[in-house]
Amino acid sequence: MAAQETAIQTNTSRWKKFLREVKAELKKVTWPGKSELISYTGIVFVTVIVVAALIWVIDASFTQLLKAIIK
Repeated sequence: MAAQETAIQTNTSRWKKFLREVKAELKKVTWPGKSELISYTGIVFVTVIVVAALIWVIDASFTQLLKAIIK
């Protein structure tokens, strides 16, 4: 029973230490400003659209190729 209590205390203290370290690391982060955030969001949207279009074109091409092979 004592071993379980020690294990629980150890796990609890590990979590507390982990959360303290996370908090300390988050204070070191340089967060983007509003203009940076908007521009990065735009870059992500454009990239997602380009990659989705590329996948669509490749998929449509393979579909047509497969249809031609099956006939």
